[in-house]
Amino acid sequence: MNILIVYSHPSKESYTFQILEQLKALLAIQKWNIKVSDLYAMNFQSNMTEMEYEREGFANIELPIPNDIIAEHKKIEDADCIIFLYPVWWSDCPAILKGWFDRVYSVGYAYGHKSHFQKMKTIKYGIAICTAGHPSEFLQETGISQSMENIMLNDRLGKRFEHKEMLILGGTLEIERVREEHINRIKKLVVRIKSTCIQ
Repeated sequence: MNILIVYSHPSKESYTFQILEQLKALLAIQKWNIKVSDLYAMNFQSNMTEMEYEREGFANIELPIPNDIIAEHKKIEDADCIIFLYPVWWSDCPAILKGWFDRVYSVGYAYGHKSHFQKMKTIKYGIAICTAGHPSEFLQETGISQSMENIMLNDRLGKRFEHKEMLILGGTLEIERVREEHINRIKKLVVRIKSTCIQ
């Protein structure tokens, strides 16, 4: 099975990076193929160019798709499962990941007004894992969790994925208290990936 991790964090000292390493180790035990789009390490361009906007804004699919986006499309097409891993910054993902969706979900590939426009295959499983400084209870009480789930699962992943879920690993400012819980949740996630994607 092929797993693509779209990872968004600038620091290897972060808890999010620790989660990435743990996730990769657990997936590797299954002997699955793992690719990582490390957006900061790739220096991924998050802003559209003027030509890209003209392609998107006017649905002009005759305009070319940049090579870095074609490379991401290839990773998507090879994937059985895509995991988006990122920190919660101001109730959403980092801007660089938002830019990934802006550019990679290009018209004629990920969406379009005519059925023959969309070429992106339907992915078996889409997962958003995000680390948050606030405790999960706070994020629920304030409605932030529900807002993030709605945007990520219903819009960004949408009908492009057969199965979707979000794991919010809250309370990372109290890492020692929540670390074991988070690891257990990731282990259970790997089991769900296996049961969902391998049938």
